[in-house]
Amino acid sequence: MAADPASRAQAPRARRDRPGAGADEGHPAGAASPAGTTFHAGTASPADVTAHGGGRAVGLWRRKSLRFRLTAVASAVLAVALVVSAYVMIAVLGNALLATIDESIYQRARDTVSLADAGRLPDEMTSPDGTLLQVIDGTGRITHTTTGTDRLVPLLGAGDRAAAVGRGEARFLDGKPYGIPHMLRVRVLSADRGQTVIAARPFSEVQTSVSTAGHVLIVGTPLLLILLAGASWVIIGGTLRPIAALRRGADEITDTARSRRLPVPEARDEVHSLATTLNAMLARLEKAGVRQRALVSDAAHELRSPLASIRLQLEVALGHPEGQDWRETAEGVLEDTMRLSRLAEDLLSLARLDERGGTPARGEPVELDQLVAQTVERYGEAVTVRIAGDPGDETGRSPEGGPIRVTGDALDLSRVLVNLVDNALRHTSAPVVVELWAEGADAVLTVTDDGPGIPEADREWVFDRFTRLDSARSRDEGGAGLGLAIVRETVHAHGGAVHLEDASPGLRAVVRLPLS
Repeated sequence: MAADPASRAQAPRARRDRPGAGADEGHPAGAASPAGTTFHAGTASPADVTAHGGGRAVGLWRRKSLRFRLTAVASAVLAVALVVSAYVMIAVLGNALLATIDESIYQRARDTVSLADAGRLPDEMTSPDGTLLQVIDGTGRITHTTTGTDRLVPLLGAGDRAAAVGRGEARFLDGKPYGIPHMLRVRVLSADRGQTVIAARPFSEVQTSVSTAGHVLIVGTPLLLILLAGASWVIIGGTLRPIAALRRGADEITDTARSRRLPVPEARDEVHSLATTLNAMLARLEKAGVRQRALVSDAAHELRSPLASIRLQLEVALGHPEGQDWRETAEGVLEDTMRLSRLAEDLLSLARLDERGGTPARGEPVELDQLVAQTVERYGEAVTVRIAGDPGDETGRSPEGGPIRVTGDALDLSRVLVNLVDNALRHTSAPVVVELWAEGADAVLTVTDDGPGIPEADREWVFDRFTRLDSARSRDEGGAGLGLAIVRETVHAHGGAVHLEDASPGLRAVVRLPLS
């Protein structure tokens, strides 16, 4: 039954009246796309589905083992190479056989032309290689042919023969119209007295050879690919075996392992370099761990003594309050507290140096001569300062002009000088001498005392953390053994060097820093 025209007219109006059905509302739910495909709310578009599927494929590929991925890639490359090689080989083989046939029929035609020009053509011509020959006179009549060749109809008409002679190259010819069930390769040469020689040879032998080679390649290429893929799997597995050994070695390493080293392969390849680098990293980590444990142990040992002293003094004072000199007790506790404070500051300084990884906190220009003068000023007459270029300088070493400027952190460099001066004041009876001058590309800072000195064998050892010589073991005589360690770490962070030398009498600390 046909729809009522009024109802048809109302249908568009009803669609327009639905919410969200306006043309300016974009693509509403259930609207058709320009291509005619309807997408509903909550339904992914084809692009989203394709991207999601591609992401799953990439994730699946990445989850495969490295051996599998390398073998797959190598096999894919080999497959492409084998297919291209097979195609090129078939093409080269076909062209080579075609060139051989062209050369053969040309020679046969050339020989026949020579016989025709000499008038020595036999009545019955033969062709051992199967070449078909026709000799046509100037009137278009066939005068001589090989056995099995049509004697009435030439293989090519007069116009085709003239074109073939002018072109000077062989051409293909369908042999079925002439009772020959093969495609022919034909060459035409002209002879004397208006004669024409047509030489033809079936192309089926080339087709057979190419087809046979193609069948061999179709069967042999997949077998060769499987063989090469298996060989790649074995070779890649052998190549990755040292990496698997590294993984097992890393899995066996624990905090309590006696030897935390990875196996190094004998081959001098990239894996050997990787194993050597990782072992060097493990050695550095092990050294850092040992150093950290030693620092914690030594710090605990150093903290125990002042804490025990404070506890003992307070227990005695509280146990006998009536006869206790509280001022003396407070002074003793304050002294031990100051030792704890200095130890905490030293440990914090070393922690910051370790955290910065051997670099200064700042890289600002520092006028070292002013810094030395301001730092030593607090010691008064206990320290004598000699800076190159001063009016009272008696060393004869003076810079070319201007301040002695280095690059680094002024607070850290000031702490270096304070630690050296404090260390010298503990062992000297005369004023400590501080000297500064420029020498070449370096600024040289020395701190000299007239104390008992340090044996040459121990001058490098005393820069280690928590190191004190036997003569300075008393807690009342020296610090915690961190001052010189802070000096060395800070100087090295600024690109310099520090060492101790004999001052006869006494000891001299020599610091070299690169000038800005």
